[in-house]
Amino acid sequence: MASSTGNEESVNPVLRISQLDALELNKALEQLVWSQFTSCFNGFKPGVLAHFEPEIKAFLWFILWRFTVYSKNATVGQSILNIQYKNDLAQTEKYQPLRKHQKLWYLVFTVGGRWLEERCYDLFSNRQMQSFCKIKHYIAFGAGLLKLCGLVNFLVFLQKGTYATLTERILGIRSVFCRPQGVREVGFEYMNRELLWHGFAEFLIYLLPLINVQKLKLKISSWRLPIAGLSNSENTLAAHCKECSLCGEWPTMPHTIGCSHVFCYYCIKSNYLFDMYFTCPKCGSEVHSLQPLKHKIEMTELHG
Repeated sequence: MASSTGNEESVNPVLRISQLDALELNKALEQLVWSQFTSCFNGFKPGVLAHFEPEIKAFLWFILWRFTVYSKNATVGQSILNIQYKNDLAQTEKYQPLRKHQKLWYLVFTVGGRWLEERCYDLFSNRQMQSFCKIKHYIAFGAGLLKLCGLVNFLVFLQKGTYATLTERILGIRSVFCRPQGVREVGFEYMNRELLWHGFAEFLIYLLPLINVQKLKLKISSWRLPIAGLSNSENTLAAHCKECSLCGEWPTMPHTIGCSHVFCYYCIKSNYLFDMYFTCPKCGSEVHSLQPLKHKIEMTELHG
């Protein structure tokens, strides 16, 4: 890297990835500040901040602007990455700090623009007059046009590497390194490991809801405790109605499904509603008919 001190552009070129990282750090900081602020109102009535949320956010972003861009010519994310704003309108290659009017317009475009975007819907949502409807339509059209211009600006930024946001291009402010920057090293081994892990985690999140866990547990339990050669006679029912085949407790409102095993009514009903192909975990029999246990078998078991 060249060591000339008079040419900021050639001495400290700003990488595209560094500018994008600075934007992401700014967003993360704003989310952190907002979450910390809202946590102070956890003990209050829910929705206490809802009516004034755009104004509160604008005030917090104004404080951040005052102690970052206004005083240091750099956002928090830029300061972390050794970046600051340069007045690109000055016809000189040496570093020139931002002028006061550029900082104020930066405040208007960033903080004021976001406040207007969040508040304009509430301002015109309850207005039924034709003039207000036209204003709302114009604002929506203008917001869409700005987003389109922002997209075009981002594509130009990817090609040329300057002016990551539309605000920077309009105001003529450019990101430069504060001091010569070393070669940026990227640990591809760590990145590959993180990508693989996140991909595997997303695959599990997608796959787990598709698995019938209850049916799988019952199938495994039927393999572990196989019981064969049982008849459907009343004597066999009386011998096996001491506990529910699902919960293992004394059966409440005992019912059968056509095999020799007994179930609590709520156990078998909930499982059958959850899975229409439910089978007995003991013998694998399907539900033919849900019938209450005969009264004399219950009395036989009680006296036994």
